[in-house]
This record gives sequence, structure tokens and C-alpha cells, in this order.
Amino acid sequence: MTSASTAPRSRKHLDHGAWFLVLPALIPILVLSVGPLLYGIALAFTDSQAGRTEPTEWIGTLNFRDLIHDTLFWDSFGIGLLWAVGVTVPQFVLALGLALLLDQRLRLRWLARALAIIPWAMPEVVVGIMWRLVYNPDAGILNETIRDLGLGDGRDWLTGLGTALPAVIIVGIWAGMPQTAVALLAGLQNTPHELHEAAALDGANAWRRFWTVTWPALKPIALAISALNFIWNFNAFALVYVLTNGGPGGRTRLPMLFAYEEAFRYGQFGYAAAMGCVMVAVISVLLAVYLVGRLKGEEER
Repeated sequence: MTSASTAPRSRKHLDHGAWFLVLPALIPILVLSVGPLLYGIALAFTDSQAGRTEPTEWIGTLNFRDLIHDTLFWDSFGIGLLWAVGVTVPQFVLALGLALLLDQRLRLRWLARALAIIPWAMPEVVVGIMWRLVYNPDAGILNETIRDLGLGDGRDWLTGLGTALPAVIIVGIWAGMPQTAVALLAGLQNTPHELHEAAALDGANAWRRFWTVTWPALKPIALAISALNFIWNFNAFALVYVLTNGGPGGRTRLPMLFAYEEAFRYGQFGYAAAMGCVMVAVISVLLAVYLVGRLKGEEER
């Protein structure tokens, strides 16, 4: 009787102790993430504006109704999806190739791995400034190379209507590829080499070994990092802001940059908060789809 009665007490004591250990990490999340998120959602239902002397009033769903008919926002939303897909897909393909290369037994492999993560370690503002110099129409290394090869006089890549978005996408791929490569490389190193040796003894070539041994081991990591990359890219701000500031003519105005302008250039805090709510809703749906697919995959395994 004594041991049976003390067992629930010990479990409750452990639960309280676990919560006490989690609090140092939980409190900053609640204060810096959950709290501002809830405040932003509430702000979306108000007419909050910068410099307003009258009290902020509750206007219900008026901001969302106006947002439905805002073609500029939906244009930026489409640009954001195009940017996110255009960066995430090539980023993964190139990162997979880089990870496979860095997994080989090469000379100075440690140096190659260190150099590969340099773009990831650089702040986005620094990356943006550096690539602005690369794309400089007068003295940029890209146009200088084009002139030296006799391929033309070059162009202003970041202000051309047809070249601005592709130019920015290239920068996004370059900046984010190392992070994906590191995650995939970790998955490759956890794949038992005995499986590759057994497949090779069975006569499987390199391509066959990749699809039957390497890819099944990498698939969970690939799905996770691709989903996270898509969300991060869709929420991109600093890199595009430094490179083009949304121009030319709004061709690179991502949704986050559009909401920033509405809030801090035009002072429409409530309307910008409504834009943020829409973006949070889209990201939540994408996360839900990913989690459902992940759970189904685990059940099948």
C-alpha cells in the first residue's frame, strides 16, 4: 500500500520538476514569440495607425475585407511563392550534390567543409551588400566578366524588370545552400556504409545505390529541411530589402516587405497586422500538411 500510494506522488513530483526545468526556455518563447503574435492578431482587428491622436477602435474584419480586394498584396503574395519555390528547389538540388561531394574521402575535406558553410555564417545584410557589388552595372565583377568574354556590355541586373527577381533568387540560393548541405551531410554520415558495400557486391551501380540506399535514409531529413527552407524563404526580408528594396516596380516586393512598408512607411499598423495574419495562416497550413505527411510516413514505417 505504501509503495502504491507514493508512486503517484513521485510522478507528480517529477512532472513539477520537468516544468521547472523547461521554464527557462519556455518564458522567452512566450514573451518574445507567442506574446507578440497574439498582440499582432488582435491589432489586425483594429484601425491602429501611426500618429493617430484618437483612441484605437475595434473594427472587426474590415482590414481583412479590404485585403481581399488589394491586388498589390496578392501580387506580392504570388511573387513570394515564386521566390520561395525558385529558391528552395534549386537550393535543395545543389545542396544534395554538395553534400554527396563532401561525403567522399577527398584530400583536405575538412577545409572544403569549412569553406562551404561560409555563406551561411555571413549576416544577410552583408550578403546583400556583397552581391550588390557583384551586380553593380559599372564596376561589378559579373558585368566585367561579360565584357572581358565579349558577350556584351552587361546590364543593370537589380533594376531590370526581367532580371531583378532571377538575380535575387540566385543570391537566395547561394546564401541558404550551405545550411541544407550540412543537414544532408549529417544524414549521409549516419547511413551505414555496410549497406552501400552490400549493394555494390550485388552489382548495383552508383545511381542504383543512391536510390535504394542513400535516398531512403535521407528522405526524412530532406522533407524536414525542405519544409523549413520554404517557410524561411517565404518569410524572407533582409536580403531582398538590401538588394532591391522591393523594386523595380514591385517585381521583388515579397509579402513580408509589403507588410513592412504598410506599417513603417505608411503607418497602417492594423492593416499590416492583417497581412501578417494571412501569412501566418498560410504557413500554418503548410506546417500542418508537412506534419500530417510526416506522421503518415512514420506509421507506414
